[in-house]
Amino acid sequence: AQAAQAIPYARARRELYFLDVVYGLLLLVLLLQLRIAPRFRDLAARAGDNSFVQTIIFAPLILLTIDILSLPTALWSHRLALKYQQSIQGWASWLVDWAKGEGVEVMIGVLVIWILYAVIRKSPRRWWLYFWLVAVPLIILGAVAEPLIVEPLFFKFTPLANSQPHLAERIESVVGRAGLEIPQSRMFVMNASSKLKSVNAYASGLGATKRVVVWDTSIERMTEDEILFVFGHEMGHYVLGHVRDGILFSCGVLLFFLFLAYRLLHWMLARWGESWAIRGAEDMASLPVLILLLTVFGFLSTPISNAYSRHLEHQADQYGLEVIHGLVPGAPVVAAHAFQILGEVDLEEPNPSTAVKFWFYNHPPLDERMRFAQTYDPWSEGRAPEFVK
Repeated sequence: AQAAQAIPYARARRELYFLDVVYGLLLLVLLLQLRIAPRFRDLAARAGDNSFVQTIIFAPLILLTIDILSLPTALWSHRLALKYQQSIQGWASWLVDWAKGEGVEVMIGVLVIWILYAVIRKSPRRWWLYFWLVAVPLIILGAVAEPLIVEPLFFKFTPLANSQPHLAERIESVVGRAGLEIPQSRMFVMNASSKLKSVNAYASGLGATKRVVVWDTSIERMTEDEILFVFGHEMGHYVLGHVRDGILFSCGVLLFFLFLAYRLLHWMLARWGESWAIRGAEDMASLPVLILLLTVFGFLSTPISNAYSRHLEHQADQYGLEVIHGLVPGAPVVAAHAFQILGEVDLEEPNPSTAVKFWFYNHPPLDERMRFAQTYDPWSEGRAPEFVK
């Protein structure tokens, strides 16, 4: 019965994915043809010559216009989640969260857009490099600030030790075995059940903001042993340097994308800039062109980024098995059953095709993960584990 639901749900999500990409690109082209961004630029120019003041006016107008016009696919996505019981969040609550997300996006967008066009005006030939140099610390700052500022906007976090003292102690033992220092004061329960049915446990933040988060849905659906494996997997991303590697990978991809955007932006503006009423690359009205280019680049690079992600996730699965070995009886069976629960709750497609895996999967398919969990056993073969000695 679950498979009968999982297959149409997966197909519906894939159809929506491609529809969302096509709709988003057509929307940006339409905005360019109707000269919406130049109208917002002219409106912002009436506020004076100060570029930051102009950005404060222009950025919210163009970003909110794009996102509001993109609402149909976002609404469809939530409708699918409700239909297949992946979400229990009502429409009013969903719209409030959407508005919160827009607020965060606008505040960040004002700063990023102001820096971007200041750099373009300062260095028309090397702006892609100099902007990238500014963007890298902003990405790192975002990873540090997200658990403290962004996540609490959408979910409530309470101390894990208050409601699950035994689980907190066991997680602390796993953290200690991994060589990390995350005291119980930085372990939390997230009230995911207020909106979602998914299960999860993870570590987030960097440095002093590093914390452990267990979803209350996991506590409800999983045993403590299974939660320890899921947490061990997530902790593996930190211990194995995946957070660092992911940031470096994203920064490298961003540099390449910005360089391509620089080359194509000038060509596109030379050909269509006059009909779009865009005065040049330094004109804020060129922002939809940049978003269009980055959207295309992101779409075409999806299989590469997903393949890299699958590699990291497989390593994290292996780490999770190694770090709970000896702490959790029958760890392979526990891990396989945890994957089974994840598949049932999230309605994962049982046997995705190679093409589907290639394009859509940023984690290994669950059937592969279950087989690996049941067969990975270096200890019985007299071999040392790779990650946890």
